[in-house]
Order: sequence, then structure tokens, then C-alpha cells
Amino acid sequence: MVATARSPIPTERGLRLDIRGLAHAFELKGERLPVLQRLDLSVAPGEMVALLGPSGCGKSTLLRLVAGLEPLQHGELLADGAPIAGPDPSRVVVFQDPTLYPWRTVWDNVALGLQARGLLRQQRGRVDEALAKVGLGEFAQAYPRQLSGGMAQRVALARALVNDPRLLILDEPLGKLDSLTRIAMQGELIRLWQQQGYSGLLVTHDVEEALLLADRVLVFSDRPARVLAELQVARDYPRHRDDPHLVELRRQALELLGLGKDW
Repeated sequence: MVATARSPIPTERGLRLDIRGLAHAFELKGERLPVLQRLDLSVAPGEMVALLGPSGCGKSTLLRLVAGLEPLQHGELLADGAPIAGPDPSRVVVFQDPTLYPWRTVWDNVALGLQARGLLRQQRGRVDEALAKVGLGEFAQAYPRQLSGGMAQRVALARALVNDPRLLILDEPLGKLDSLTRIAMQGELIRLWQQQGYSGLLVTHDVEEALLLADRVLVFSDRPARVLAELQVARDYPRHRDDPHLVELRRQALELLGLGKDW
């Protein structure tokens, strides 16, 4: 990890997220499939919270609800006290797959959000700033086929940052990267979070990654998901994988996930 101890960024830049009594279900072959079960959780301004849980338990569904990409069925979703009724540039998702348009340059991919909002002509400089933040200024005119997996994910991050989000929603953003690139990108995520001061909601299946990146880690049950436990990570950055505190939290998380005896 290359990040330094967290700098005193004004938390007013980050968005406060409150989730109250949230429940959600899908219709599958005419039957109701419960996915989320009366969830209550919050993210403070400038806080990074990670979600751990079994595959298919509803973590990504929760992120889509927070992003406003799925309609709310039951409960409350509040951003700075106001109901979330749909997508908004203040809440931006970074998915596992960078989903870059192959016929557009890196610069043009990053500019998509501003272009869609009719702001590109007035705010072109923000594209260059976003690329500089992720260290890809020299690759502005490259095409996605010319990028490594880590570089492509940096482009996806720049595409999110160009909107100046107050909540960054991260859905397994490093899941497809090789181990060395993933470690480097973990440091990059921490650096950007410290620099920008946004709030963060991260889904990952990597227990160690959650403990390295987040202020708090919430462990979910199997579907329909509920919060089994909340783990406070009382360490500054950079964090180290062999820190006894993190090793103990990892053991607790794996036990909660039913994997304690296997590790």
C-alpha cells in the first residue's frame, strides 16, 4: 500500500447515506424471491464502508438501489436526508467491468458523463484533471484495446471522478485484476479517497481487501441479507496485511461467513 495516513479532508464533501428498514425482492417464475431483509445502516460523510457477504446475497442489489438504478420497494433510502428517487451525479458507480466504449479514446470515455449532461463544452478541463488524478494523462488519446486491465479500471475511476461525486459506489471494482495490479489499485483507491474526501460504499468478496480499505466492514448473511456484524477497523493508513489487529478481524469475518475452519 502506498497511501499515507488519512489527511484532514473536510467531511462536508462526502454525502451522508441512511438506509432504514430496507427490504427488496425479485419476481422469479411468478414467485417472490426475497433479497434484502429490513436493512438498517448508514455511511457518515467522508467514511468508507465495505460490505462482505456470500455470493448472491444481495450486496450488488443494495448498491443499485443506493445508486437509484432500481426502484425502492420498502423502507427508506436517504442522501443527506433527502429520499433517493433515481440516479444523480453525486452518487456514481464503478463496476467490476470497466465497460469502456472501444471506439472512443480514453479521453472521450472519461468525458461521457459531462457530455450526457451537456456540460462538456464548458468543463472540458475536468476530463484532463480526472485523468491526471489516476495517472493516465499521457494516455488520453489511447484506445481501450491499448490498455492493461489496471489501466482500464483507472479510466473507469476517472470517468466517475469527473462528475465530482460525493458518494463513490464500488461494486467489486478490482475483482478481475491480477494480484499485483489489485494491490497497486487498492493503494490508488485509498489515495483518491483521501484526496477527494467523498464517502464510499464498497462491495468486495476479498476479506483482506475490505479490512485494508474501509473504516467499517459490515458482514451480511445469506439471502435475504441482513447485517450479521459490524467490524470497526481501528487503524490508520497505510495498513499492513500482517497487522495482528487485521489478522484477528479477518478471522472473525471468515467465521461469520462460515469459513473459519477452512482458513
